[in-house]
Amino acid sequence: MPLRDASFPNVRSSTMSQPKTLKRKSRDPPGEGVETECTPTELIQQWSPGHKFQRVASKDKENDCNPFVLARRPRRRKEPGSGVSCDHLPDELLLRISFYLSLRDLLGMAAVCKRWHRMAFDEALWRSVDLEGLTHADAALQQVLRNGVRRLRCPRSFVELSRFAGSTPLQLAELDLSSAIIPTLALESIACRCRLLENLSLEGLQLSDAIMSSLSRNPRLLQLNLGGCSGFSAAALAAALRSCSRIKQLNMSWCSFGGDHVKAVVDNLSPTVTHLNLSGYRENLALDDVKVLVTRCPQIQVLDLSDSTLLMADCFPVLQQLKRLLHLSLSRCYHIHLAALTDLGETFPALSLLEAFGVVHGSHLPSLKKETPRVTINSRPFSDVARPTPASRFADPLMWNRKCRLRFKL
Repeated sequence: MPLRDASFPNVRSSTMSQPKTLKRKSRDPPGEGVETECTPTELIQQWSPGHKFQRVASKDKENDCNPFVLARRPRRRKEPGSGVSCDHLPDELLLRISFYLSLRDLLGMAAVCKRWHRMAFDEALWRSVDLEGLTHADAALQQVLRNGVRRLRCPRSFVELSRFAGSTPLQLAELDLSSAIIPTLALESIACRCRLLENLSLEGLQLSDAIMSSLSRNPRLLQLNLGGCSGFSAAALAAALRSCSRIKQLNMSWCSFGGDHVKAVVDNLSPTVTHLNLSGYRENLALDDVKVLVTRCPQIQVLDLSDSTLLMADCFPVLQQLKRLLHLSLSRCYHIHLAALTDLGETFPALSLLEAFGVVHGSHLPSLKKETPRVTINSRPFSDVARPTPASRFADPLMWNRKCRLRFKL
């Protein structure tokens, strides 16, 4: 009886009891064996293993229908931190932060990356620099001049470079090279590129006619300190003073002058001068020079004629024409008698300071103060006409009463 026509109450038990009946012959094809042995289709499907999909062989990374795709799981993005990175700051804000850095920190910032290097040497950060006492100032001075410095303080520094390269005009408005050791040719290469100078101090330096000619191209010059300078002619000095018609403070003390130089000063001074130092010309400054000076510069408020041994008491009626005179220095003018000083309070109504070192001795000072109670006598042994404010150990150095932002510290 065919198995498909028989009824099996318990298929599992019947199947287990007749194992030989379910066995198919390996010689026959699969379809014929099932039909021949009369094996139930449901039972075959129950005991047969799950269908396995055959892997399709790919050729040249492409299947027959669809292209081959290599998928990769995307990386998990890091959540942004709470801080702010300097890389995301705009240049304007980073430049503003750099204003609070010292010179040493600013140079360290320049070594971080190209962007920070560009920001560290931005022209806006190098407008005011102090290089006082720098032993080898060649490279530093060349760099700050290239960066467009406007206020440069470099006194008592040492420069070996014979000439500074470049021909473009400099942005210098205030320059202090007092008592610096610098070759004359190097100073010429700097001065010839200056057109915007307002305050200049070259005290104690060796100059030349070329430097004086370069100074004449600075019509904005207000304060000029050439105390103790030498190396230029009287004609070059006269031409420079004629061109600088806005000078208010001039210091020409103790220069290597002759009589021609003194006359070049008094004959070409601008009427705008209010502070003048012509001390140190023992045998070259005479009463006639004082008369010309008073006539040309009636607005003088501070006048220093110390160490002029040719001056005597007859100069007071001439100086009386200076109605705004506040400070007068006649130290070591030994031909002026002490008795002539007792009437200065009446001769000069606006006078408040008098320097007479060497003329008024300690024993005579109390009596002179009693005769002139409004006048302070011998309180300032050093002149400050057109000089940058001297540095102090207890405060930051100043240049014309203002501090430089970037300062080199030894």
